[in-house]
Amino acid sequence: MLQGDTVRLKCHFKTFDGQLIDPTDVKLTIYKSDKTVIEQIQLDDTNKENVGVFYYDYTPASELDEFIFEFAGSVNNKPILQREKVKIQFTK
Repeated sequence: MLQGDTVRLKCHFKTFDGQLIDPTDVKLTIYKSDKTVIEQIQLDDTNKENVGVFYYDYTPASELDEFIFEFAGSVNNKPILQREKVKIQFTK
């Protein structure tokens, strides 16, 4: 990803046997690389692509060289989450 670009952050929530599942109370948290929270976004069905597949179009602040995103929710009152790190490169 290049600095200034919008990136589609995406998550596939799955059960232990690999089936896609819809959690409740889905949130997206964006962290700096030092784990400081930048922002937290409540997601709803407008951010749902399919069963268990959620996304969010995010434009990171220009001063970031990387960030971590975390999709989290609940299934049967148990937490479910996915995290990834995104590195940002300067535009040429």
